[in-house]
Amino acid sequence: METAARKRPIHLGEHVRRMRTALGIKQASLASELGTTQQNISRIEQEEDMDMVTLEKVAKALGVTPEAIVNFTPEDAIYNIQNNYEGANSGSGTLSQKLDYHQCTFNPIEKVVELYDALLKAEREKNELLERMLKSQRFEN
Repeated sequence: METAARKRPIHLGEHVRRMRTALGIKQASLASELGTTQQNISRIEQEEDMDMVTLEKVAKALGVTPEAIVNFTPEDAIYNIQNNYEGANSGSGTLSQKLDYHQCTFNPIEKVVELYDALLKAEREKNELLERMLKSQRFEN
């Protein structure tokens, strides 16, 4: 016996949120790109429906088409991300494309270790200074 596939109504705000997170873009960054607040982006993502003008603006800022948001599926998001990172849409200057051209020229783990070592060195120097100050105060008393 076949079961009919139950179609859920489209929740555009949820599609926007999932597309945004799949692209690795924070609400604050999207808000900045759109000239609005993070709270407004949060509100947009909670809305089940949105007007076409807002949908087009959000889509442009994310570097996707409005249709990609309306017809969102995880597979489509992966396809869009792959195309964006390969520079398929270069030249329009959207937020996601600005992120595309950042290439890491260092090993992040090595950088963390380097920063941790610097922090340890600074702490040791601070402790030595405090010990010297305490010793000098003891000799004065």
